[in-house]
Amino acid sequence: MNIPAKNDSPLADISASQSLVRDQVEFILETAKRLGASAAEVSVSQDVGLSVTARMGELETVEFNQDRGFGVTVYVDDRKGVSSTSDISSEAVTDTVKAALNIAKYTQGDPCSGLADADKLATDIPELDVFHPWEINAKDATKLALDCESQAMGMDKRINNSDGATLASHQSCRAYGNSNGFLGSYLSSRHSLAIAVIATDAAGMQKDYWYTVSRRAEDLENAQDVGQEAARRAVARLGSRSFAPGRMPVLFSPQMSTGLIGSLLSALAGGALYRNMSFLTESMGTKVAQQDLSIVEYPLLQRAMGSAGFDGDGVATSSKAFIKNGIVNSYILSTYSARRLSLESTGNAGGVHNVSIEGALSSLSKLLKQMGTGVMVTQLMGQGVNAVTGDYSRGASGFWIENGEIAYPIENFTIASNLKDMFLGVAGLGTDVDLRGNIRSGSILVDEMTVATG
Repeated sequence: MNIPAKNDSPLADISASQSLVRDQVEFILETAKRLGASAAEVSVSQDVGLSVTARMGELETVEFNQDRGFGVTVYVDDRKGVSSTSDISSEAVTDTVKAALNIAKYTQGDPCSGLADADKLATDIPELDVFHPWEINAKDATKLALDCESQAMGMDKRINNSDGATLASHQSCRAYGNSNGFLGSYLSSRHSLAIAVIATDAAGMQKDYWYTVSRRAEDLENAQDVGQEAARRAVARLGSRSFAPGRMPVLFSPQMSTGLIGSLLSALAGGALYRNMSFLTESMGTKVAQQDLSIVEYPLLQRAMGSAGFDGDGVATSSKAFIKNGIVNSYILSTYSARRLSLESTGNAGGVHNVSIEGALSSLSKLLKQMGTGVMVTQLMGQGVNAVTGDYSRGASGFWIENGEIAYPIENFTIASNLKDMFLGVAGLGTDVDLRGNIRSGSILVDEMTVATG
């Protein structure tokens, strides 16, 4: 991405805050012990950021944020209390810890609650290269946002309106510690540029968007390219036509595939499992997807958006396959959910980290030829996923595929099946992997779903 020359910036590097944040964790833990907690854990955070939105050729908003605060969890034997505040003064620390202790007095004891076992805690936290502050000011951020929108608006005469282009840059400092002797901290940055535009023809209006995000500003897509891609996507949706509904193959675009994978991961999460609120309860070792599909977590990738050396309990993270060759290989467990299930934590308190979909990959053109006739889904609407049964029904829009090629846009249709059948029926995985998020997936071809029109 073309980056403006360095200028006086309101976003100073917050790396100097790391030692202070760690000191605050230690002070809060000491306070909790002094006031009577048998165990305690603390998270302290500090954030700074700049966000600029330009719309229709003019600056619309400029937002600066600077936030800090902490949350403390105290244990009195097996009773638990939680409290938080944005005030980190000594008086506020005392008051917040007292509030958590007071809550613990009235909670029911739970033998599964408590800190992670000491032998599970991270002892060697790796450097993951996730902190790259961007010294950009509002003026230069506005220029990039305006350039992005200008490219989108000039791409096609049918692009006649914009929801705006937003450039954002944020830095965070996080520290977590507990009374089992763990104290870990890290700095991170997140920079992004996003735009949504509206295309209009005689049949109506269509809106689409594009964005780029990275830990390092130099790795962002060019502002002009982001604008042009948003415009291309919006124009491509014009001229939607009807089609014959029925049972047919469905190809999920990479952006939609991540949500599909997310639904499966939610069913493997410990909280859903111990509550018997998942269609994958007691599924360990069973086949839930076609044989050539694996879902693998890589938490220690350099500079990735989901990287972390320890989870929300301080447990060390590690690479693992949740699904291996179609078989459930690991649940997604925090310390608490693991104890409820009489299992061991997988280092996933707070969620998963850099999940990749693996198997034999094909180009998008090959997947289209393979499906022959069907629908490609590029947008989904509504919730429509029943975690208990696995039933899946979503509103959608996208493209009609005929003779292995994109024929024309379609909208206002529904796709329905069951997640079990969908993953067992995965017929192909795409090379067009979207690396921008925490779930990294290319297109996913499902062999058959019910497609209906409204």
